Amino acid sequence: MGMDKLLHANDQDLLAEIGRRNGFAFDVLYNRYWKDVFNIAYKRIRNTDLAQDIAQDVFVQLWTREKTTLIDNLPGYLRIATRNRVFRQIEKESRYNFLPADSEDQLQGYALADDHVLYKEFHAAFEALTNSLPPQQQQIFRLRFQDGYNTQQIAGQLGISEKTVRNQMGRALSKLRSSLVLLHIVCILTMK
Repeated sequence: MGMDKLLHANDQDLLAEIGRRNGFAFDVLYNRYWKDVFNIAYKRIRNTDLAQDIAQDVFVQLWTREKTTLIDNLPGYLRIATRNRVFRQIEKESRYNFLPADSEDQLQGYALADDHVLYKEFHAAFEALTNSLPPQQQQIFRLRFQDGYNTQQIAGQLGISEKTVRNQMGRALSKLRSSLVLLHIVCILTMK
């Protein structure tokens, strides 16, 4: 059957072609019914990603099914197949839902506590890095980022040139940046 005929073929003719492993016929059916299958799944589970996965599974099942099984009503077949996939998904999720609903709030509290501890550890490491700078770089860095002074104000307060302030700030930032990258990598590896 030619491509033009397949575009306008009825479901039974397309299913017959799919039985012969005609990928274009499958694409025509997929494009014709994917949105319907997705909507059926989405109405039941209200999750876009899961609904897309379920729709994909339904069409994979259609492609790989036994070709001897006749489908008289394709929309009905797809509706039931989608419903069954949704039920399997819900059953699968319920098997892994060990915690009662109240535990979610408790877990969120733990996550916030963990975030707070991580922030304190990161802040302490940042302070240690700042303290490891040479005294002049440390003083310039703190004046700029903790006190909010600009280059001209720092130069005036310390009695040095603006160029010296910029050079020292550049060196301090370079050292901190490379150390913070390493610290960030360590944090990521310890969180896994």
